[in-house]
Amino acid sequence: MITRGPRQLLAEVQQPGLCIGCGSCVELCPYFRSHGGKTVMLHDCDLPEGRCHAWCPKTELDLEGLAQELWDAPYSAQGMGPHLAVVAAKAGPRLEAGSYQAGGTVSALVCAALEQGLVQGAILTGGRGLDTAPTLAQTPEEVTACAGSKFTAAPTLAALNQAQAQGCGPLAVVATPCQSAALAQRRAKPWPQRGAAGPAELVIGLFCNWSLDPQGLARFLAQRVELASIRSMDIPPPPAGVLQVETTDGSLEIPLDEIRDLIPPACAMCPDMTSEWADLSVGMYEGRPGWNTLVVRNEKARTLTEAAVEAGWLVVEEFPVANKEHLVHAAQGKRSRGLGAALAQGLLGVSGEDQPKALRVSPELYQAVESGEVA
Repeated sequence: MITRGPRQLLAEVQQPGLCIGCGSCVELCPYFRSHGGKTVMLHDCDLPEGRCHAWCPKTELDLEGLAQELWDAPYSAQGMGPHLAVVAAKAGPRLEAGSYQAGGTVSALVCAALEQGLVQGAILTGGRGLDTAPTLAQTPEEVTACAGSKFTAAPTLAALNQAQAQGCGPLAVVATPCQSAALAQRRAKPWPQRGAAGPAELVIGLFCNWSLDPQGLARFLAQRVELASIRSMDIPPPPAGVLQVETTDGSLEIPLDEIRDLIPPACAMCPDMTSEWADLSVGMYEGRPGWNTLVVRNEKARTLTEAAVEAGWLVVEEFPVANKEHLVHAAQGKRSRGLGAALAQGLLGVSGEDQPKALRVSPELYQAVESGEVA
């Protein structure tokens, strides 16, 4: 796996507009900061190798190398990633009704992990309205205070770096697919000699097809509502096709087609819909309001899920075969589009080669993408 320095990170990610603002490089050194949903480099740094480059999910993300290192299996055209089970899930009676959005599965799992002593805290993305405020939550009350979907990029991993530097740990992180990939980079490329920042103990991934540029969304919504009046946002399951904006004065529905230009370019070449590098992944359950789809990926995740159910934090039910087939199809579609977009931009490479690339796959998968067989 190739590692370069901050100058290469600037040239390969920030200058081409591929930075997603995940925060992985922020709080590692004094030179990277987050501002208005963007990551900026404040000062030149000539280190030949750095954690900023090694852990970035948008450069030298060697999918084949990560899969072999972390899964002991090849990275394939299958879009779901390894998993032990897919179940329907929702918050149980231990979580107060109304203190979460959708099914509440993420909040329930975090509360269970805290109670079980698996983690001492969780890095969540709180904030009200358009604000995104990555924070450390250490009690169920702090967890539910962060409940609610955010549809803009957030520097969540900067809060992880900061918490680890302050000696807090082990920690859970609720992460988008790109953030989950950055955390996978940390497990595969540890830097024990440079500070406390490193992998998370537990990663709960979110399903995601794209995010929205924070500054662009703020400008867009400012023409329609008072930004200070925005309380929450949601994208209901298909076929709604709208962004719902709840304000203190009512609600507004915006067709998704009107905001697609606000999707950052980096999202187009993301091959992961279900946060395949996480321990557990949570998304909407289409056609069943109040429930989530929960993907249990490893034994740690299975143990936590069972404990959460036993303790009353979580309720699970069987997930219909037809729904899983639809989920697999959707995930494979994003895999195909993401790898195809990377190839078209000259940013897809082969694992083990030295030329800078954003994504790397096996020679066999590269040829399949190039020939159009991955579709």
